[in-house]
Amino acid sequence: MKKMRIVVALGGNALGKNLPEQYIAVKETAKAIVDLIEYGHEVIITHGNGPQVGMIDSAMSLFAKEDSVQGKTPLSMCVAMSQAYIGYDMQNALRREMRERAIARPVSTVLTQVRVDRQDEAFLSPSKPIGKFMTKEEADFAREKYGHIFIEDSGRGYRRVVPSPKPLEIIELSVIRSMVEDGDIVVCCGGGGIPVYAVSEHLKGVSAVIDKDYASALLAKELDADMFVILTAVEKVAINYKKENEQYLDTITVAQAKGYMEQGHFQKGSMYEKVDACAQFVSSKNGRVALITELSKAKDGLLGLTGTRIEG
Repeated sequence: MKKMRIVVALGGNALGKNLPEQYIAVKETAKAIVDLIEYGHEVIITHGNGPQVGMIDSAMSLFAKEDSVQGKTPLSMCVAMSQAYIGYDMQNALRREMRERAIARPVSTVLTQVRVDRQDEAFLSPSKPIGKFMTKEEADFAREKYGHIFIEDSGRGYRRVVPSPKPLEIIELSVIRSMVEDGDIVVCCGGGGIPVYAVSEHLKGVSAVIDKDYASALLAKELDADMFVILTAVEKVAINYKKENEQYLDTITVAQAKGYMEQGHFQKGSMYEKVDACAQFVSSKNGRVALITELSKAKDGLLGLTGTRIEG
């Protein structure tokens, strides 16, 4: 197999829903990633943080409610916290797995900021749910106290929604590139990165959550990766999902991917962004390939035995 530079984006199933689950999940995740490292590939790891950042935001909001001296923790800070503790578990699990296979490679987490446009249309219509379901009374308190925006979710309660702007620039890119070229295994762009925007010559955090698949695709392009891999909960992408004529996709072109998106085959907030991010990466340079598959199928996917491949 040709040795490649691969950006691997981990979905929520690779991390669990809480700290005990995360500790167990990253052990299995590390095995799948070290399989790729063992083949000699350069691997850069990104990950989501949906449950984690919501948990942190809820905990910090509760703390501020109970202690009037404490102010509300900005959402950008919550994203930074999630990057740190997920990276902590991930890098230790990778070290442990590599040690068992006699692989000596440094591994580190880079706290990563990602610049967005403060004028992005996403700020006009927040749509990304985070945190737990709340009662109307809890939502009203947070709306009045902190200016949060809530939606009622199918009778299950109220959830906070935040903007999800497009990523424009990875601030720590040069650091990440240098580490990769030195042979380090890097965990970065966690949760899509800490969203920031430029104010004069400075950066300011913004209350938003960046889609991790779009941020990961941008990272893969900027690092000139050969392959972009999204590891998720399904082995292959399907059209006509859960219908009688459901069809799993093996290898498709960018043009086909865009056609399926336009026809409404992929749900927004789920598979749509994954397919779109892959198509953006592949179309950015000839010869690039993207793969969407299940975590446990990563090695087989790279061998072309399973998963959905998107090619130019």
